[in-house]
Amino acid sequence: MSGYEAAFRVWRGDVEGGGLADFRVEVNEGEVVLDIVHRIQATQAPDLAVRWNCKAGKCGSCSAEVNGRPRLLCMTRMSTFARDEVITLTPLRAFPVVRDLVTDVSFNYAKARSVPAFVPPEGVGAGEYRMAQEDVNRSQEFRKCIECFLCQDVCHVVRDHEENKAAFAGPRFLMRIAELDMHPLDAAASAGVDRKASAQDEHGLGYCNITKCCTEVCPEGIRITDNALIPLKERAADRKYDPLVWLGSKIRRRNA
Repeated sequence: MSGYEAAFRVWRGDVEGGGLADFRVEVNEGEVVLDIVHRIQATQAPDLAVRWNCKAGKCGSCSAEVNGRPRLLCMTRMSTFARDEVITLTPLRAFPVVRDLVTDVSFNYAKARSVPAFVPPEGVGAGEYRMAQEDVNRSQEFRKCIECFLCQDVCHVVRDHEENKAAFAGPRFLMRIAELDMHPLDAAASAGVDRKASAQDEHGLGYCNITKCCTEVCPEGIRITDNALIPLKERAADRKYDPLVWLGSKIRRRNA
């Protein structure tokens, strides 16, 4: 693909407000959207704010919306767009704007701190943990998360309803709870932590209606809905509504 000139519309502004600014910018073969943003900074708008770091799709920093879809700017190739297409760049809609394409994602770090950490089994020292390979593989998928928060941004529970944020952890952190709940060595129950009940009662699992939009935007290809959220919902429902599970939990508590 030879070089050409592309039309960009980039949101400029801050917490007080803003709007879309038009740019005509050179595009060369093999470039990604982040390259074009840097060229706009270098040639037309040196004060354009954008967050980025690795430019390799592994740090999750350059999250933004391209034509309304949450994406990593460094992993969105210009070759995927028609040459005459106007490409619109806007900040993540679910989070407060700091300036231009940079948003305040501190909501996600607060939610991360609210999830109880892994509790190691009693009497098992460091280096003595043993797990079946199947269990390792299951957790490993979720460990691929780069915390770009695209799944958090696209989830309509928080994207369209700001008031839900207080009660809803979002797909990234419900996935974390699901990972810990299925971890064979997690001894949270012995510390009084019921991860299924916590997911339901404290982190808003019931708000999720499994539209799979989080899975669709994940740059790591994690099957968030199918492999984390749906199984967690099933276990939470069993825990709360299955009469045999309920009776078993009562008997265990009585014996304890």
